[in-house]
Amino acid sequence: MRPPALRLSQDGSSRWQRWLYHWLGKAPLSGAPAPALPTTSESSIVDRSFSYGDGDAAVLLIHGLTGTPVEMQAVGRGLADKGFSVYGLQLPGHCGSELELLATGWRDWYRGVEDAWRDAASRHADVFVAGLSMGALMAMHLSAQYPGEIRGLGLYSTTLIYDGWAIPKLAFLLPLFLPTPIGSRYRFIENYPYGIKNERLRQVIHGAMTSGQSDVAGNLGMLGRSLRELRQFIGIVKREMPYIRSPALVLQAREDDVTSPRNADYDRPAARRGHPALGGFFSPVPEPCRIRQTPTSHAGAVVSAN
Repeated sequence: MRPPALRLSQDGSSRWQRWLYHWLGKAPLSGAPAPALPTTSESSIVDRSFSYGDGDAAVLLIHGLTGTPVEMQAVGRGLADKGFSVYGLQLPGHCGSELELLATGWRDWYRGVEDAWRDAASRHADVFVAGLSMGALMAMHLSAQYPGEIRGLGLYSTTLIYDGWAIPKLAFLLPLFLPTPIGSRYRFIENYPYGIKNERLRQVIHGAMTSGQSDVAGNLGMLGRSLRELRQFIGIVKREMPYIRSPALVLQAREDDVTSPRNADYDRPAARRGHPALGGFFSPVPEPCRIRQTPTSHAGAVVSAN
């Protein structure tokens, strides 16, 4: 696929630097050495969870790894306008420092999702669950653990394979060195323009990321140990996919910087074997569009792209 013009936007880096980023990533060995745990009992984590609306049916929104609930607020407001109660949870260890995130793993993140779902289910008969990137994996895992109890899934740019255009070309070697001490020093840093085509929003996110406002834009980089946890979790979810029984809508941007449309295609063989999860509702979304989701009784969402 020919690189979109946006990928060539100037961010102050030289051609040589861009070549290194292309193959190795930006500052790949800049992560904290192990063990890296918070040295103070005072937490820097800011609570960015949110709730909108007061409808009978509820939607639980899950952000991605190193992300923040802020990235789900626009979807949440749109759903609330359509008459739903919306809960944007904050994954444990997020919206704080990298060290605080390193003190958690996928079991902690999922426990936060499960607790939030249980709370919503105690107040609403119908609960939909939607997630972005790793948040989509969390929604799938939750559905596999509670078959038939989740009204529908919304899976946005599901991270089953790291193969977007911004992923370093040598990333296929990650499974070899992530378990090593070198892997603990690894850091994947998203490169400008962060896959954001809206220039105003891109500058806001860039400013927040570079100024350390992790509660607004998430952490600047993903450390090797967090990535190792995610890779382990991806393997678990892949094995669970045939057992997911909740109807699902899969949305995937054609030019996602982290995950390509292959992630949505991954599930089609399972769907053809009669497994409803992730199959039949695939919608490849062109990058420059806005999406509103309204859960329904079938696919969990009605999509309007402009």
